[in-house]
Amino acid sequence: MASFGQFCPVAVASEIFAERWTPIILRELFSGSHRFNEIHRCIPLISRPLLARRLRDLEAAGVIQSTPSPKGKPREYHLTDSGREFRAAIDALGTWGQRWTVRVQRDNLDSGLLMWNVRRRIALDRLPERRVLVRFEFRGVPAGRSMLKKCWLILERSGCDVCLSDPGHEVDVWVDADLASMTKVWLGDLSFAEAVREKKIRLAGTPALVREFPAWLLLSHFSAVPRPPQKGELHERTS
Repeated sequence: MASFGQFCPVAVASEIFAERWTPIILRELFSGSHRFNEIHRCIPLISRPLLARRLRDLEAAGVIQSTPSPKGKPREYHLTDSGREFRAAIDALGTWGQRWTVRVQRDNLDSGLLMWNVRRRIALDRLPERRVLVRFEFRGVPAGRSMLKKCWLILERSGCDVCLSDPGHEVDVWVDADLASMTKVWLGDLSFAEAVREKKIRLAGTPALVREFPAWLLLSHFSAVPRPPQKGELHERTS
């Protein structure tokens, strides 16, 4: 990114922060992704060489630091004190985007990103003591895009993981979901119960686990951001 040629702190900070993909890379670091492949998994449209360059730039700017990898293990990237100060900016961007934009659009749907985020936002303390295997199958996946249509979510109190192939265990909960509707549920635009009533999401499996499943989903960090009232609601409040 070319310099703005100004000493203004906003301009100088923007030369680091406002590079294409950089806020999304920071989002991933704040979300707990520390290895190159973990970061790339949730930003699949960035090329690997460009991601490597952005990480080098952030390290040169003192925003992140990388730790040398032990033999056989990938290098890790962690935010410095300087980088952690960007959290307020990332939170502000997410809050504004949640409140004022239309996020669930065909070109924005990404089942892989959705499931990786779901994996990171499970209420582990609410899970049963035994392992639970949840099978997801998505409807309404945009044609012409390489995107997963089914996956398995392994839920344990010690942690969760997403499998792209059958892990070979008995499935406890089946989730058949319209991708756009599941994304709206994740973002807090649609309640899980409403999606089930509208048959946008169908559940099957062990009855007790099916009943408990929605309570395990903590949803997006931004799901509770209040939206502006719609025109009809605004008229009702002022009349």
